[in-house]
Amino acid sequence: MFDNNKVKLGIAPIAWTNDDMPQLGGENTFEQCISEMSLAGFTGSEVGNKYPRDTKALKKALELRNVQIASAWFSSFVVSKPFEEVAEEFIKHRDFLHEMGAKVIVVSEQSKSIQGKMDVPVFKQKPYFNDDEWETLTRGLENLGKLAAEKDMKIVYHHHMGTGVQTSEEIDKLMEMTSPELVYLLFDTGHLTYSGEDPEYILKKYIHRIKHVHLKDIREDVLKKVKDEDLSFLQGVKKGTFTVPGDGMIDFEPLFRILDEHNYEGWFIVEAEQDPALANPLEYAIKARNYIREKTGL
Repeated sequence: MFDNNKVKLGIAPIAWTNDDMPQLGGENTFEQCISEMSLAGFTGSEVGNKYPRDTKALKKALELRNVQIASAWFSSFVVSKPFEEVAEEFIKHRDFLHEMGAKVIVVSEQSKSIQGKMDVPVFKQKPYFNDDEWETLTRGLENLGKLAAEKDMKIVYHHHMGTGVQTSEEIDKLMEMTSPELVYLLFDTGHLTYSGEDPEYILKKYIHRIKHVHLKDIREDVLKKVKDEDLSFLQGVKKGTFTVPGDGMIDFEPLFRILDEHNYEGWFIVEAEQDPALANPLEYAIKARNYIREKTGL
């Protein structure tokens, strides 16, 4: 289905060590993480909290295992902080990723976000931006897009549970209010399904702005528990809301078909944060790799 010269397959380290809850997988080392990624058959990774920031050391460790850096998350605060402050941090992040050979920068606006708050219900207390905040957000993101373009890179916006850009309506608004030459979209199967959106709708509508893909599945019974018991995003993660493709409720075949028909080029990143004590990272990485091979030929 896909040309493996155009579509590359990676996995995020968040299954081994969780950035928001470092106690999850605290015992797992950076070396174990990237070794098991390679062993499972992945050639790409995003950057986790245990990855060395010394690019020479990081490159050596990754090259030994035939793994590349696909991207890394950047928490933007353009709505709540002076843009100059955000830009300074962004440029450091951009230059690190550029040195590592990445082409896209994952950006998510964290002003008002509740995704990292352990006791705040993810559905009942979802944040929203007002009109002025939307204007500040979209102009700020365009300016980050310009900074990325200086290094021939792109920003891909990560819609995310517990933030001001989560729903289809909010994604539509973000896309309408930003330049398609400056702000691109990260397509995340898990977060759309979690929010109750239709991933096919977003994929078809914005296929030409989608430059990065996160593949994660949802356990329907845990999602119901999160809703019924007013759990937070992090409580849901600990209980196993997310899992790897093929292990949950999402039908990936039509999504892969749409991406293939529109000649998607870039990374597929398996990103399914779970408690590694309950979901062995290597076991689930192999499960994801086998499923993707079966469905896409990659």
